Amino acid sequence: MTTRQIRFPDGSTLPAIGQGTWFMGEAVSEKAREIKALQAGLDLGLRLIDTAEMYADGGAESVVGAALRGRRDAAFLVSKVYPHNAGGAKAIEACERSLKRLQTDVLDLYLLHWRGGIRLEETITAMEALQQAGKIRQWGVSNLDVADMNELWSLSGGERCMTNQVLYHVASRGIEFDLLPWCQARAVPVMAYCPLAQAGTLRRNLFSHPVITRMAEKYQATSAQIMLAWVLRQPGVMAIPKASSVAHVEENAHALTLELDSGDIAALDAAFPAPTSKQPLAVV
Repeated sequence: MTTRQIRFPDGSTLPAIGQGTWFMGEAVSEKAREIKALQAGLDLGLRLIDTAEMYADGGAESVVGAALRGRRDAAFLVSKVYPHNAGGAKAIEACERSLKRLQTDVLDLYLLHWRGGIRLEETITAMEALQQAGKIRQWGVSNLDVADMNELWSLSGGERCMTNQVLYHVASRGIEFDLLPWCQARAVPVMAYCPLAQAGTLRRNLFSHPVITRMAEKYQATSAQIMLAWVLRQPGVMAIPKASSVAHVEENAHALTLELDSGDIAALDAAFPAPTSKQPLAVV
């Protein structure tokens, strides 16, 4: 069975499942476990690690930095900048703070976390300045809808955006109506955050949903692996579930080779219908 890959516009090719770090770095008592989970993911080939200056006020970046000590080259490192820092000197300073916490000289990919009050032109200029300074290799965005992406593409340098990171899972399919086709048509990879749904009632309901549990039994897999395989069925989409423990990372990695057949995809479509009209971009 083949391991699914994702290709970025600059030619970088990575396994289509990465490691998310939202909620990491919030408790000192959890740091060793979080570091171990990230390192286990690297050992399993899950090279992309996604973090942000927002997560635990930089705490998640510090955890990632500790996990990458002595093995920075094994990772494709992604971080995100607050909207209010996404222009001018603030962007340079924010990036430098992230680099310090991450204990590295360069980010592989730096994303605008969501759109704020700073003009996209200013963000592009800041990203290009960071590239020229050797502090980031590429840049992209997160939580931008079709209108935002069209505006970005209309600006000088905007088409060099490497990715759009958005919420996407079996019970949140709004991007399939317009944003996902827009990105696919331009070969802009989509990074699906919360591909297993955010913790809480929805997640519990999905994990125990009869259609999903029936497929898990059929494929000798877990509900999480079924949901990840469903996300990865889309061309140009990768998933970044949280790397919360070694066991979860191992479970995530095994989903890279799981392919659902057309009948099972149809069953999930019936249980969780695709959108038939424009939906507001879901954000958590």
